[in-house]
Amino acid sequence: MFCGGKSTVYSVESIFLQCLPTHFITLHTSPILLMQLFICDFNYFQGLFSRHVHTTSLGSSLFTRYRTKLLYQTPKLCSCKRTHSDAKLIDPFSMAQNDLNHLYDDIKKELFVSKSELKSLCDYYFDGQGKAFRPMIVVLMARACNIHSNRDRDLLPGQRAIAMISEMIHTASLVHDDVIDGSDKRRGKTTINEVWGERKAILAGDFILSAASMALARIGNNTVVSVLSQVIEDLVRGEFMQLGSKENENERFKHYLEKTFKKTASLIANSCKAVSILVNSDPEVHEIAYQYGRNVGIAFQLVDDVLDFTACANQLGKPSATDLKLGLATGPVLFACQQFPELHAMIMRRFSSSGDVDRAWQYVLESDGVDQTNYLARRYCQEAIRQIGLLRPSPERDALVRLTEMVLTRNK
Repeated sequence: MFCGGKSTVYSVESIFLQCLPTHFITLHTSPILLMQLFICDFNYFQGLFSRHVHTTSLGSSLFTRYRTKLLYQTPKLCSCKRTHSDAKLIDPFSMAQNDLNHLYDDIKKELFVSKSELKSLCDYYFDGQGKAFRPMIVVLMARACNIHSNRDRDLLPGQRAIAMISEMIHTASLVHDDVIDGSDKRRGKTTINEVWGERKAILAGDFILSAASMALARIGNNTVVSVLSQVIEDLVRGEFMQLGSKENENERFKHYLEKTFKKTASLIANSCKAVSILVNSDPEVHEIAYQYGRNVGIAFQLVDDVLDFTACANQLGKPSATDLKLGLATGPVLFACQQFPELHAMIMRRFSSSGDVDRAWQYVLESDGVDQTNYLARRYCQEAIRQIGLLRPSPERDALVRLTEMVLTRNK
């Protein structure tokens, strides 16, 4: 089936390529490499595509020829493929555990205040129950970059501080998001704004950000300070973007992915870049670290947007259909809009009319929106694997590859 005169699957590819950085496409991506990345997960693609187009034997033999000619003759692709296989044995969280054992204790030291109520607010989410997903990526990237730079794999003090700062910035943004969204649940517990009120919640988020800024200044590297300061700017700009929408369908998806980068992926990308700066002066290494974080971060949020439709509230630790109730059109809705044009008007009025949320939910489940969003997330993970494959082989590099699988298969 075709929508609007073109395959919905190819729209995923065009969306992915349009949102790659321009310099990446012009300097690093050849048509052959794009074909290789596309074929890399052909079985998944074929399963999705078969619902829309009957594949001929000629088409299958063409893809088989390309797989034989291209996939195994390119060292970078082969290296990534082997790494992907070996990495299945590696648990990223276990590998980073030793460096994260004292993460929350270190954060609480940074947030030490004599006023008991402020201390309670600031410590509320730093109870050790979080996944520490961002610090874990930062730790593994730091160690992978250290090995790539012919250094000891152990973290430098500044790298350890960046891992801590990434969790502080992330948590402060959650506190502020919950106020903006009026949320009453976070990580399976009542939100700060519900317990202490919105004013104190805002002040607590501000205090966590100020403590993170002071820890950042103590690292003593102006470039690192500039890189991580960009994260805070992106968080604010992303929140403003979330308040708006676009009339044009193509602009709408670009707007959505840019907002996704700013609100979620920028922190991961710039934190990865920051730890690479501390051990290596090569801008290409900085870009590898940044692009890995960027692609994993976008994929992570795409999967999160899918889970809002497919996971129950107990798994998420927050009510499902949250995004629709907040008036947000995420990936599954935007893809579903191609098959159900009725969604367009709902998107523009931010699902504010009676019955909009239920109807939009049903349209998404009846469409390929969830599958297509999952496929787009997979494409970003493939690019993350390609990027990290440019670093010297190491267990940490393999763990970062394994992490992409965990991002795609998580259920909460």
